[in-house]
Amino acid sequence: MSTKKQLFSTLLILIGGVLLVYTMINEQSSVYFKIVGIIFLMIGLFRATRVWVDDNKKDESNE
Repeated sequence: MSTKKQLFSTLLILIGGVLLVYTMINEQSSVYFKIVGIIFLMIGLFRATRVWVDDNKKDESNE
């Protein structure tokens, strides 16, 4: 398990979530904050699931 990759993915997810919550709270926020927040969230989720799949590979010879 690569803890640095998981930490980076978690930070991207948190930053994206914080940006999205900020745009929901602040009425005068720009649409670009929402876009950047969604992009960070999606990249973080993609990286986290990719690392999780690599760590949990099944032995293909048993199938």
